[in-house]
Amino acid sequence: PVLLITGLGNPGAQYRGNRHNIGFMAVDAMARAHGFPAFRAKFHGLASEGVIAGEKVLLLKPETFMNESGRAVGEAMRWLKLSLDEIVVLHDELDLPPGKLRAKKGGGNAGHNGLRSISALVGNDYRRLRIGIGHPGDKALVHGYVLSDFDSGERAWVGAMCETLSKGAEILLRGEDASLQTRVDVAMRALAPFK
Repeated sequence: PVLLITGLGNPGAQYRGNRHNIGFMAVDAMARAHGFPAFRAKFHGLASEGVIAGEKVLLLKPETFMNESGRAVGEAMRWLKLSLDEIVVLHDELDLPPGKLRAKKGGGNAGHNGLRSISALVGNDYRRLRIGIGHPGDKALVHGYVLSDFDSGERAWVGAMCETLSKGAEILLRGEDASLQTRVDVAMRALAPFK
């Protein structure tokens, strides 16, 4: 594969709809949109290899729980002999409003334990797609907030975000992260709550 796209989340049905699991949701949407085979247990996670825009891509959902995400990413990276430039991590971001996407390479982890684990085990200069989920307003409420499901009013933007990321996956392969960010901004503005 030329790219490892990892979505972050927690394994298990009880976490499936959580805000913390939007990385899993986005990777699942990519797999569906591009006809990837069923995910199989591999690299301490669930992995599926397929083709996007003529290039081999590995989609990965770590099954280690969020705080140990780096074990899965590190194993896949070593096995596939990939560089940090060939790794994209999709994750929830408290410091961005709901429905905002920001792409960056390297930088701080803003208290995100999944990113902290990855950076500790493979290095910091991988590509990140930060998917805004908003902040509950009080630091004491963060844990419960990220581990609660998106409510019915949020599902429209979550679906649109995942669909737009899926359709824009070929942009990721070209390394044009800023273009993907722009595409998401346009899609989000088309939804009533984001006008």
